Amino acid sequence: MPGDSGHPEQPGNVEYRVAHLQDRLAAEELGELGVRAEVRAGAIALTGTVPSAQCRETVLRIAREELAGLTVHADVVVADTTRPDHAEEL
Repeated sequence: MPGDSGHPEQPGNVEYRVAHLQDRLAAEELGELGVRAEVRAGAIALTGTVPSAQCRETVLRIAREELAGLTVHADVVVADTTRPDHAEEL
């Protein structure tokens, strides 16, 4: 229906949903501020680094809930926290 502000593909609604996702990531049990969600070329780009695989799965689950029906490209990586196996040469 023209002018229906509740239509999921309208830009204003998409921006609102992305902002709500960012709020949930920051406020819920994750407290995750290292992940960004941006609207790019009609899709949502989810990028950042998280401390664990479990955290990554939680971020992706919340994104699926908040952005259902939208195209999402996720590039969320897990930080490598293992000790180096050799000295760094300077």
